[in-house]
Amino acid sequence: MGTRDDILDAAAEVLRTQGFARATTRSIAQVAGYSEAALYKHFADKAAILLAVMHERMPQLPGSLMELISNPGAGTVRANLTRLARTAIDFYVEGFPILVSLFSSQELLTAHRNRLHQLNAGPHKAQEGLVRYLREEQKLGRIRRTADVGAAAALLFGACFQRGFEVNFAGLTPSDEEHNRYAGALAKTLYESLQPIKADAGRPGPRSTPAR
Repeated sequence: MGTRDDILDAAAEVLRTQGFARATTRSIAQVAGYSEAALYKHFADKAAILLAVMHERMPQLPGSLMELISNPGAGTVRANLTRLARTAIDFYVEGFPILVSLFSSQELLTAHRNRLHQLNAGPHKAQEGLVRYLREEQKLGRIRRTADVGAAAALLFGACFQRGFEVNFAGLTPSDEEHNRYAGALAKTLYESLQPIKADAGRPGPRSTPAR
């Protein structure tokens, strides 16, 4: 851990508790245990700190998605969806206050959007990744060949986003067990709508267009 990492950890805490508008470089520096001068050696301004927190301190979905995409047929579809849902819940619950901060400034939102474009990333990438995984499971006959996997992916991430909103809006602090139950119930409901019919086993599924 170095100065930059300490600053990002402190910034993540301050941004989650105070929001972007109220957070100051002084308060971030105080929580990190450094002077504002030290902070400016690593970041140009508060917006640069926010963008760094977004990319380096929020729970990451890509790792979980890449694991699914590279291992179709491993585990059970329901268990895989449960794990992904739990990761997405963590992402939205922890990141919601920071994500909302992006909309406090059009300049900030544009900078974040441009950064994601440079990284070939964005909100749609998670959904596209899940669609890829579900299509592979269709080919293996583990998901109904007529299932709309684009809609299924949108439903999973939409429900996890709603969970993040509700928790933050109500000021709740759900336990890990509560988050696990929510993720499990969501995955169970979604999987039941995707279960293959016996006659479909082994038959390739259609290539549906992912919803954005």
